[in-house]
Amino acid sequence: MKSKQQNLEKRILVIRNRYIGDTVLAIPFLRNLRKKYPDAIIDVLVEHGAGQILEECPYKNELIVWNRQKGIYDAFLKSFVNIVSMARWIRRRRYDQTFILNRSLSTGLLAWLAGIPHRVGAVRDGRGMFLTRKVPLQKGRHEVELSFDLLRAEGITVDDGHNENWMSESSGRKVDQLLASIPPEKPRVFISPQSSDSVRNWRTRHMADVLCWLIEEFGCEVFLCGSLADLDMHQQLQQTLDSDVASHVHDLSRKYSLGEASALLSRMDCCVGVDTGLPHVAASFGVPIVKICGQTDQLQWRPWKTQSVLVQPTNHSNAVIDVTVDQVITAIQELFHKADVWKKTSRRSIKTPVLRTDMYTKKELERLKAEKKGRR
Repeated sequence: MKSKQQNLEKRILVIRNRYIGDTVLAIPFLRNLRKKYPDAIIDVLVEHGAGQILEECPYKNELIVWNRQKGIYDAFLKSFVNIVSMARWIRRRRYDQTFILNRSLSTGLLAWLAGIPHRVGAVRDGRGMFLTRKVPLQKGRHEVELSFDLLRAEGITVDDGHNENWMSESSGRKVDQLLASIPPEKPRVFISPQSSDSVRNWRTRHMADVLCWLIEEFGCEVFLCGSLADLDMHQQLQQTLDSDVASHVHDLSRKYSLGEASALLSRMDCCVGVDTGLPHVAASFGVPIVKICGQTDQLQWRPWKTQSVLVQPTNHSNAVIDVTVDQVITAIQELFHKADVWKKTSRRSIKTPVLRTDMYTKKELERLKAEKKGRR
């Protein structure tokens, strides 16, 4: 009885105020923390936008949204005032402990100013001055394992780290209504073509070639759903396509919230994208991933616990733009084969996926278009 009462009195704040991918990768951490403290108050501090990913998560009590000012150059003072104001608000909630999942000096400062007595976080680049338990950051480990290291440092046993995610009933109904008009035998592929970091973006023309190939050769229905900042990229992709091909591309960016986009991702057969957040959301639902990325940090940020293929430059370059169309097509065929997506396809000419080794040239794309028109 006493231990349960102590559990009820325990108040824990988890700080994960970063991007969509970072936030969804915190789910295995939250599950294991809740397993250790089933009756504690566990609140999660998130940034506006990305926090929607955890709205349906059963392992937290409350989502606290921090509309954070970015402390860059002349905005530093404004950012510091924002941190102090947030710390005062958090202090009134009297947390006993915090786990800081993102490794920034400012979040450590926030927890210290909030008066949280036990502050656990990983240390890199000398940023652990505000922590009471400093956990060494081990390179070459996945982000989920790095968060588990914080639990292990507290003597908490962790599970296998399996994926989980949830959607609201209303989001699920909205997506099901959309997909009801699409024949179930047509593969559904989500394309995530743009990152907020332009260095991670692939060539728009290359992505359009892959999109065209998916529709013409595999009979896929392609879905796009991003923020308003992604609309220009989505329009550029669609403008490069013939009207009959473009009719199989569905851009829901203006119609769907992040929670609804998550529900849409859960219904996909595959996700193809650059190094950005939505492929991590897809992976959390067990959707196979083709990730187009550079060479750096992929041990830490590769799709977690789902079938995936990384497509990286082969010429000792770290530039994503050096990835070829042929590499991505080969990866998609490989993944379709592994995940049995090819059994669902309505392809006209290919009986089984044959991995390509030749370059998918512009002339060949034109030939495929001509063949398609001839078949009508």
